[in-house]
Amino acid sequence: MRFASLTRLQRYYLYYTGTFALFIALLAVLEQHGMPPRWIGYAFLFFTIAMYAIIGVASRTSDVSEYYVAGRRVPAVFNGMATGADWMSAASFIGMAGTLYLSGFQGLAYVIGWTGGFVLVALLLAPYLRRFEQYTIPDFLGARYGGNAIRLVAVAAAILASFVYVVAQIYGVGVITSRFVSLQFEIGVFVGLAGILVCSFLGGMRAVTWTQVAQYLILIVAYITPVAILSWNVTGNPVPQLVYGKVLQEVTHLEERLFHSPAELEVRQLYRERADLYAQKIMQLPDSLNHERDQLSTQINQLKASDAQMKDIVALERQRRELPQDPDQARARWEIAMFSAVDRSKPPIHHAEAFPAETETERDILRINFLALVFCLTVGTAALPHVLVRYYTTPTVRQARESVFWSLLFILLLYITAPAYAVFAKYEVLAHLAEIPITQLPSWVAAWAKVGLVGIEDINGDGILQLAELSLNPDVIVLATPEIAGMPYVVSGLVAAGGLAAALSTADGLLLTITSALSHDVYYRIVRPGASTQFRLVISKSMLLVVAVLAATVAAQKPGTILLMVAWAFSIAGSAFFPALVLGIFWERATRAGALAGMVVGVMLSIYYILRVEFDSIPWLGISGFRMEPWFHVQSTSSGLFGVIAGFLTIIVVSLMTRADPRSASFLKTIRVQNGAAQR
Repeated sequence: MRFASLTRLQRYYLYYTGTFALFIALLAVLEQHGMPPRWIGYAFLFFTIAMYAIIGVASRTSDVSEYYVAGRRVPAVFNGMATGADWMSAASFIGMAGTLYLSGFQGLAYVIGWTGGFVLVALLLAPYLRRFEQYTIPDFLGARYGGNAIRLVAVAAAILASFVYVVAQIYGVGVITSRFVSLQFEIGVFVGLAGILVCSFLGGMRAVTWTQVAQYLILIVAYITPVAILSWNVTGNPVPQLVYGKVLQEVTHLEERLFHSPAELEVRQLYRERADLYAQKIMQLPDSLNHERDQLSTQINQLKASDAQMKDIVALERQRRELPQDPDQARARWEIAMFSAVDRSKPPIHHAEAFPAETETERDILRINFLALVFCLTVGTAALPHVLVRYYTTPTVRQARESVFWSLLFILLLYITAPAYAVFAKYEVLAHLAEIPITQLPSWVAAWAKVGLVGIEDINGDGILQLAELSLNPDVIVLATPEIAGMPYVVSGLVAAGGLAAALSTADGLLLTITSALSHDVYYRIVRPGASTQFRLVISKSMLLVVAVLAATVAAQKPGTILLMVAWAFSIAGSAFFPALVLGIFWERATRAGALAGMVVGVMLSIYYILRVEFDSIPWLGISGFRMEPWFHVQSTSSGLFGVIAGFLTIIVVSLMTRADPRSASFLKTIRVQNGAAQR
């Protein structure tokens, strides 16, 4: 597939967009004539993956430059669109509006941090990386500082950050396919894996780039359409970004009424009592576990003696079997239940309230975490290898800068819509779901409960749904909004196609980053420098298969929410790369030993903080009682705050203690002077 001119590219993608619009219209007509929802889901799944596969196959290549950097022939506007798709992962498409829904003002940290990062990319990194004219970020660090050690550390950090990120994307694919085409979650994960491979296996960056442009067009239409329909239904205005402030006022009025109702207060008190009960049971281990087992055994024997109904006996026996096997397992399980009950017992967050807290100390903690998260997402954005490598693909340095502008513009379309999405979704839930009989709940509640993203518990037994009895995973908000608002199922299928496009586009870029690091930076640069072009591509494609299957296997275990895993990836990437890249470009005195020490200290501190704050035990290492109190109350999602600071300090101190490399001056002069003078 040879894209010879910008005009031809525009014509191709105009045809593609028109075809997709006709496909949606056809499905809408078929739905009106009785087409089952499952068939609509399958149609969207297979049509979109088939389109991506056609582009991927047509873009196949055996040229190294085409495979790694798309031949450096991608125009700025299309590179911006591809970067937007690469960037707007399942976290942005699925997770951001959900996080804003649950946390209100606090969720704006993601919007500010992720957009702010591109400012750093444009000012500090993109033009200098493009002028370097190589293939990967480890390439740049290896050339700047010299030696294989820095390259290997960079490869390890790139793989770690990208792997955590790609697991989140494949997890998102599993959520979408399990709900909309009724596949088992684990099977859906591997269906998504097949979609990823058809996009990137044959053509590398060339195929990924043109597929990502197609995926951006689908995901942005899919994201804006339902909230525009919802905005029209609620306000009479189809531009939600302009009118969601008025709806936010309605949300505030509903919150004032619902949050302080007697039934809601009763439910929160019951959850508080449940949390206290679990805390007491944990304190009395192992006696409490033995007592609970003995109590169930006594009840079972009594029922057997009284000739009770077999179903009652079976139910109690199931409860006894499901009890924890030992005190350690009981502690872990009961702590999860206790923290869940504590969360439900807390007063709900008002959507428009900034830093809601009962005391000034708690408010300060919220401010600290808000600013820390903004910082980590900003530097993480400016250090993600799969984003930075996109600026290797433009024809000139000037177009590298311009493509950052286009990236921000295309990303802006989604990011200014996410707050409106959250407000309209919350309005629908508060106005039409709260305080209705549980027997009359809409069908979408049961459908998403099967996937495990919605939970209902009538803890006070009144048969009415209070807000504290409703548990919504943030990943469900965007995907379920069309159903919440009662839209035709074709809109739900469109949203699912958009979420799938977002997850696949980012996963493609991430997998290519991982395999490029292994095949180019490790195999070609270190192990076998004389390897032929054909064999290098064989190695890259083999690695692609192995890493993709491994990531899908991990994602099938449901390791956490999408946004949580993505935030960890940003902290790891920022800690590993940002100090070394920035100082390597702008400080001639930075040395190999300093960069090596700074990268190792930064990334290890970030990982250590995530593990110690987030996990109480690491079973595969036989470690328990591992959790520690956060430093300065900073959450694990912002571990990069410590890693980046430590990285900068370490590089500066060690560099000043070691001798500078005389080659640094000539290297920096090349990428600075020619970048500034030529801009070509």
